[in-house]
Amino acid sequence: MSARAIVVSAKRPVRLAGFGATGYVGAQTIGLYTFSVLRTRNEARSAMTSVIFQTHARYNAWMNENLYTGCAKLSDAQRKKDMGAFFKSIHGTLNHILVGDRMWMTRFTGRPLPALTLDATVHEDFAELWAARRLFDEEITAFVANLEDDWLAQPFTFTSIAYKRTYTHPTWFLVTHMFNHQTHHRGQVTTLLKQCGIDPGPTDFPAMPAQV
Repeated sequence: MSARAIVVSAKRPVRLAGFGATGYVGAQTIGLYTFSVLRTRNEARSAMTSVIFQTHARYNAWMNENLYTGCAKLSDAQRKKDMGAFFKSIHGTLNHILVGDRMWMTRFTGRPLPALTLDATVHEDFAELWAARRLFDEEITAFVANLEDDWLAQPFTFTSIAYKRTYTHPTWFLVTHMFNHQTHHRGQVTTLLKQCGIDPGPTDFPAMPAQV
């Protein structure tokens, strides 16, 4: 194995590498991840950027599965009841998260933007919505597995449907926003579930199982 390769492991305790004159030297384990020799600070930064986005994708899929499992304990009427959330109901909020992800992923991959409003109901049926969520989470996971630093560093221009304005930001900033947007609205769903008497379970990164 090359000294510059990245090794991911969940079997070793936390151990931080020392710093040498050329940057990170030797292997290091941080939480779930073990990295082999990273000879420069730029290489270390690049490795961590990739792992951060891959971890966000894992967290996204894990939390979505947990939330949908909780939502499945409710009746369809309960899921679609207007509870005063920004997108009214649990079902409406879950649809919005999927809509947002689809919009960002089509921007990032250069596909035509879907003709959807932010409050669109892409699936009326809960089982179909859950199936679509699982499939799209697989797409997000595959997408972040192949991100390149040069692409992430490039300026990215888009027109916001929400704010009717055109923005330009570094691409990494907008990929981060996609994951942040998911978390923001999942937080609303966890609140609505609690109001319905359903415990959504742990939601913190450290609670995510290593095998996810």
